[in-house]
Amino acid sequence: MGDDNFTIRLAGSGSTRCSGRVEIYYNGAWGTVCDDSWDLNDATVVCRQLNCGTALSATESAHFGQGTGQIWLDDVACSGSERSLSECRHRGFGTHDCGHGEDASVVCSGVQIRLTGSGSTRCSGRVEIYYNGAWGTVCDDGWDLNDAKVVCRELNCGTALSAPQSAHFGQGTGQIWLDDVDCSGSERSLTECQHIGFGAHNCGHGEDAGVVCSGVQIRLAGSGSTRCSGRVEIYYNGSWGTVCDDGWDLNDAKVVCRELGCGTALSAPQSAHFGQGTGQIWLDDVSCSGSERSLPECQHGRFGTHNCGHGEDAGVVCSDELL
Repeated sequence: MGDDNFTIRLAGSGSTRCSGRVEIYYNGAWGTVCDDSWDLNDATVVCRQLNCGTALSATESAHFGQGTGQIWLDDVACSGSERSLSECRHRGFGTHDCGHGEDASVVCSGVQIRLTGSGSTRCSGRVEIYYNGAWGTVCDDGWDLNDAKVVCRELNCGTALSAPQSAHFGQGTGQIWLDDVDCSGSERSLTECQHIGFGAHNCGHGEDAGVVCSGVQIRLAGSGSTRCSGRVEIYYNGSWGTVCDDGWDLNDAKVVCRELGCGTALSAPQSAHFGQGTGQIWLDDVSCSGSERSLPECQHGRFGTHNCGHGEDAGVVCSDELL
């Protein structure tokens, strides 16, 4: 739960191991984080850092009660991919214009998820969840692509390509934690989906559910970016890179917005509208019909083949910013 810069914990009225007021230990004292610009990307990093599963909400205004002492961080701006809150942008330790009535907090799912089994990779395998101190599987009754979408999103594994049933990746052991899972596809965590209760099932491990995800992660970043608007970046071959705006249009943006669970595409800004990225330019001449489940499924040149500079980085603005 710690790193080279500070230790983190969740505290406050009604807090649990995986929900509460965010407090960090720095320079010999515990202190809080101000909620200025606090959002789900920031909460995602906290939940990951604490091994608490997926961020469900990023609550503000001292939702778990006011802390005391120092306010260590303000204007925290995480992309969501950082391993520690210390890696995110902020104003500097102890620099803020807040009171403890603005203490930031998080609510995390508290349930870890992994993919495993015969032939599994980081982004394909038998779905297992850690609950009540033990790893267990998910029964395939009603298991479909909407359920797989949630798993792939939760694991930062891109888009769901298929939802294999009948222990496709081999049979698990121990508990069968979930059965009759029914996701809409927009949930942030498998545990938010409808199911009949942890440990309730009428299955054997021959019915263990699996997923195959695209494995290509996508995020929005850059100046002025939020969870649902920003420069489009994809993670491929071990590094983050951008997308060139040659031919970039609303159909392409539709696919990105859908993939991120961000609603409908409102615009497809070009010419590094959210600032220039760095490193690789992974895709160019992207041509989506708008119905694809993942940006790599659209027509494009080969990964890394382009005739662009970062002044042509593509962006999106999605509707969920208005909700």
